[in-house]
Amino acid sequence: MRNFRRGLQPVMLDSDMWPWPLLASHPHLWFSGLAFSLALLGILLIHEFGHYIACRVHRIHSTLPFVLPAPTLSGTVGAIIKLRSRIPNLDALMDVGIYGPLAGYLASVLAITFGFLLSHPAGAHAPEPIVRFGGEPLTIRLVHALLLHWNPRLQPFGRIVPHPILIAGWIGLFITSLNLIPAGQLDGGHILYALSPRLHRATTRILPPALLVAGVFYWAGWILWGIILLLPAMRHPIVPHFFALSRGRKALGVIGIAIFLLTITPTPFHDNSMLSLLQIEKLRAAQ
Repeated sequence: MRNFRRGLQPVMLDSDMWPWPLLASHPHLWFSGLAFSLALLGILLIHEFGHYIACRVHRIHSTLPFVLPAPTLSGTVGAIIKLRSRIPNLDALMDVGIYGPLAGYLASVLAITFGFLLSHPAGAHAPEPIVRFGGEPLTIRLVHALLLHWNPRLQPFGRIVPHPILIAGWIGLFITSLNLIPAGQLDGGHILYALSPRLHRATTRILPPALLVAGVFYWAGWILWGIILLLPAMRHPIVPHFFALSRGRKALGVIGIAIFLLTITPTPFHDNSMLSLLQIEKLRAAQ
């Protein structure tokens, strides 16, 4: 919020990425992050309560949702629930997999809508931030197009000083897209396994090397996700499929795939591929 009030992008300096010394010397600044923090925590918890409700409906024992703090730009690596019992059938697996991303997606869209309305145009000669949010997913473009009917002067995502709530919504979409990667034990993996265990096995083998390549050319973080999908803990447990997936759950699977396509972007951050980072290091070494 401090940068927003100054007409600046969210991450302008190194201190914006690691603000703890500044916050220690200026405690009142803690309150400036409430809009972003509450919006993001709300999105994460709504996502996880979607999973929790699905578990309760199918009498699957699980913990309540809890948030994992981390020294990242968002302050967290997400929220999780832990399952304490097996998933009994494919219908239950589909519900557990889709309810979280669906709830989190709707919450993110709401945050993006309010965030756009609260944002203002960027100055013509605004300084370049050190972190540039990129790859506008289709959802952000669709929300912007709809809001243009009420405010024809509304600028697109890349031409505004985004309100912290808009950044929270963007991160919510980003986290939704990561969860919907159709492999392993991610939400997208659950959805695809419920639709086709055989196709799930194929994508779980194909995606790790594909993500490693994407990390070289698009976003270095894809390399980490490729490695995560190779971990033994990401192997999907066998779910009984004596009964075929019901027609309604197949429709939910299609919705899950649609949300993935509406949220995924190969370049979530500009100039952050392995090639770009190596070029930056070369320039620094040459200076």
